[in-house]
Amino acid sequence: LAYNRVWIPDPEEVWKSAEIAKDYRVGDNILRLLLEDGTELDYSVNPESLPPLRNPDILVGENDLTALSYLHEPAVLHNLRIRFAESKLIYTYSGIILVAMNPYKQLPIYGDAIIHAYSGQNMGDMDPHIFAVAEEAYKQMARNNRNQSIIVSGESGAGKTVSARYAMRYFATVSKSGSNTHVEDKVLASNPITEAVGNAKTTRNDNSSRFGKYTEISFDERNQIIGANMRTYLLEKSRVVFQGVLKNLIIQEWEAILSLKV
Repeated sequence: LAYNRVWIPDPEEVWKSAEIAKDYRVGDNILRLLLEDGTELDYSVNPESLPPLRNPDILVGENDLTALSYLHEPAVLHNLRIRFAESKLIYTYSGIILVAMNPYKQLPIYGDAIIHAYSGQNMGDMDPHIFAVAEEAYKQMARNNRNQSIIVSGESGAGKTVSARYAMRYFATVSKSGSNTHVEDKVLASNPITEAVGNAKTTRNDNSSRFGKYTEISFDERNQIIGANMRTYLLEKSRVVFQGVLKNLIIQEWEAILSLKV
């Protein structure tokens, strides 16, 4: 083998790194491995499904997962862990996709100075950041005069609502037209309203959204915000008591308060 380190499943660490201690020959059912703690292991393998290879150390910590020589589950998880645990970096690219690790604490990387640093920059020129994604969408909208969408997805407690809020803050800051308008402030002020109804406590999040949100932000010909509204949402009815009554109340309440107009 040209490269002699692999990943093997582990019940505690999910994936564990190991070094191949003996050359593997096609058709062998046993792979002699040397674990990082010095333990030797005869690992049973299926010749048609060998353990995934580990990337060279020089690639560990890459800010774009597509730059890895071997792109599979253990490689992705290891790269994200190294960036998060050792470099204190929560953002990583995977092509045009931004992967975010929730640090469950406030970080000083969302101020106006950071916003202005990303404004006007190409997506790959700066470190991975939600502001880079927002800038790319804003730039494409302004350049091509076409609608843009940012999809924020993840499991409960992953930080979807907060990420959407930071993207809205970016748009509000870079598109400010002066002191005579407060539309941007209204857009940002809508966040507490969207979180006031339909949230619930989970094992990972004390204020977890129980619905999907589609927020539409409108810009004028000068690329400045002129309004916003929440067009649709999907309430998780299975987690709500008295579903029909509560759903009707929520619909009536939201129709009354969630439309932002200039």
